[in-house]
Amino acid sequence: MAMTNLQDLFIHHLKDIYYAEKKLAKALPKMASKATEEPLRSAFEEHQRQTEEHVKRLEQVFEQCGQKASGTTCPAIDGIVEEGEELMKEAEKGEAMDAGLIAAAQAAEHYEIARYGTLASWAKMLDMGDAQKILHKTLEEEKQTDEKLSKLAMQQVNRKAA
Repeated sequence: MAMTNLQDLFIHHLKDIYYAEKKLAKALPKMASKATEEPLRSAFEEHQRQTEEHVKRLEQVFEQCGQKASGTTCPAIDGIVEEGEELMKEAEKGEAMDAGLIAAAQAAEHYEIARYGTLASWAKMLDMGDAQKILHKTLEEEKQTDEKLSKLAMQQVNRKAA
């Protein structure tokens, strides 16, 4: 698909984040199963539920755009997930694994924050008020998850791993 205007870019990035969210929905249960600290496991489980809600919201945005919800391969999220899978194979279960899992999760969060921020601002520019609200709500939740992971890392996990 040729991208010749902001609407085209919007749809392309919408497909990108849809793919990313679906990929992360599959990765989060694996990460939860590898976490040794209960608060971290709970955070991953909560984020998986949230991610499933994000997928539903994206489907609403696709519908508002008159598009069928579909993803397009996202090499960035594929790489982030692959890096997390490598960590889960190589690190011993324990404090170091937990610290690495947080780092991997935050890499995904930062990617999502970038995508949702862009999509929300483009939706505003394209006068797509409802889509903008949906995307902004998800953006705020992604930021909250990142903050929660940072606190967990700094107050517990990283100290134990050190």
